[in-house]
Amino acid sequence: MIGNLIARDLRRGFAGAAWLPVAFFLLVAALFPFAVGPDAQLLARVGPGALWIAALTAALMPIERLIEPDRADGVLDQLALHGLADEAVAAAKIVAHWLSFGPLLIAATLPAAVLLGLDQAALGRVLVSLAVGTPGLAALAVMIAAVTAGLPRAGSLAGLLLFPLAVPLLIFGSAYASAGGNGALLLEAAIALGLSAIAPFAAGAAIRAGRT
Repeated sequence: MIGNLIARDLRRGFAGAAWLPVAFFLLVAALFPFAVGPDAQLLARVGPGALWIAALTAALMPIERLIEPDRADGVLDQLALHGLADEAVAAAKIVAHWLSFGPLLIAATLPAAVLLGLDQAALGRVLVSLAVGTPGLAALAVMIAAVTAGLPRAGSLAGLLLFPLAVPLLIFGSAYASAGGNGALLLEAAIALGLSAIAPFAAGAAIRAGRT
């Protein structure tokens, strides 16, 4: 049943506007040189951080469709009646959310690096940092989506909640992408792993609370 739930969310994501986060990511990469100027050294220094900010925003864009449609349609209640734990549902949604935007975002990093003039070493660091960090972003997005499901202006509220919580991941991910260093990468991996471990339980608790 978990596999079917992941496949269902993936189909819904790709049938909808799954391309929007990637388009936004590339748009930021295309516009950023116009904002800071054509200085190659400056772009190489600040470009990885800009890509990380774009990735964070891209993870937030589909947040309103992660939990709320299933809550409103009673799908979450039906899954609970079939004996599926809310934590397992949340974990499946985290996996599906990451699969719907993470690999596409990593692939889009290649043309984005060209637009920003990043060299091969910088591109490699950005790819590694996004591969390590995007599961944490997906976990955080699903957790926030579960907390804000059913609330008015949920999208705006989700942004206010997600951005501060994602700051540690953003700091260490962009630090490794910009300058390298095993310390920053290990801290980023630890934060992403912690978010991935905590998010299913927090989201499951939020789903149960919204049911009462």
